[in-house]
Amino acid sequence: MLTINRTAYDAFGLTISSEIPFPELASARTSHEHADLVIAYADLAGTWAQLGCPDSDYVITELGVFYRIAGVAVFQVQDGARVYVSPLEHAEKEKIRLYLLGTVMGTVLLQRGMLPLHGSAVVIDGGAYAFVGDSGAGKSTLAAAFLDAGYELLTDDVIAVRTGVMGEPEVVPAYPQQKLWQESLDHMKMDANEYEPLYQEVTKFAVPVSAKFHNGAVPLKGIFELVKTEKEAWSIRPLNGLQCLPLLSHHTYRSFLIGAMRLIGWHFEVITRLLNRARVYRVERSVHTFTAPMLVEEIVRLAHKEELQ
Repeated sequence: MLTINRTAYDAFGLTISSEIPFPELASARTSHEHADLVIAYADLAGTWAQLGCPDSDYVITELGVFYRIAGVAVFQVQDGARVYVSPLEHAEKEKIRLYLLGTVMGTVLLQRGMLPLHGSAVVIDGGAYAFVGDSGAGKSTLAAAFLDAGYELLTDDVIAVRTGVMGEPEVVPAYPQQKLWQESLDHMKMDANEYEPLYQEVTKFAVPVSAKFHNGAVPLKGIFELVKTEKEAWSIRPLNGLQCLPLLSHHTYRSFLIGAMRLIGWHFEVITRLLNRARVYRVERSVHTFTAPMLVEEIVRLAHKEELQ
C-alpha cells in the first residue's frame, strides 16, 4: 500500500514536501507549509491514455510535462511546483527515486527558470566550479578527487544554476551524495563494500558525502568540460565565446526539452549572461591513466588566477 506520509527536504535550492521518502536528501529547515515543490502519488494511467501518444516517452501539454518510463512510472511535472507519480506494476522504489532526482528534477528546474547543467560542482575559495561532459567523461570522479583533497561538493549529476541577488549566476546545492563507478572507487582507494549499489547498476555506487557537502549557494566562477582522449598526456585550455555557446547548450541537462518547452530564447539569454561571468575550459584527460589528482592541482591553480575571481 502506498504511504500518504509526507517528509520535507532541502535540495536544489528548494524545500520539497514529498509522499515518497528520499533517504539521500537532507531534512528541510522549514515546514511543509513553506514547500516550493510537492511530490505526491496519483493515478495517471487514464490521463496518459487520453494524451494519445502511446509510443512517446514524454508529452507536453497545458497541464505540464508528462513522462512514461517503461517499468517505472508515469510522471507529471506541473509549473515547477507539483510532481505527481503513478508507479507502474512491479516498479522498484529505487528506480522511481532515480528518475525523480534526475529527469523530473531537471524539468522542475527548467519550469522554475533555473538552468540545469549535466555534471558535478565543487567549491574552491568561495566560488563554484562546474565539471560538465558526456556520460562517462569522469565528472563525478574528478569531483571525488576534489573532495579527497579537502574541498566541498555542491552537486553531482544535475547542476542547478540560478540568478543571484546581484545578477550573478550561482550554483545551489543539491544533496550530499555522489554516484561513482567501481573503477573510480578503486582509483580513490575506497571500499565498494561500504556503499549501496544503485538500482540495476551493480558496479555504480551511492556514496554519501555529508561531511564534505556545502549547503549554501555559491557564485559560479568557472566551467570545465571533460573530454576523453587516447593521448597519454592531459591538457586544459580556455575556450572562447563562440565555442562556449554550443558547449553549454549541449551540456544542458535534458536539453531536448528546451525546444519542446519553447525555451530557446530564454536558454540563449541565460547562457549568454552566464558566459559574461564565468570562464570556460576544455579538459582533455587520458583514458589510459588516472589523471584526477593532477587535474585537481591545475584547476585549483587556474581558480586562483585573477581572471577567475
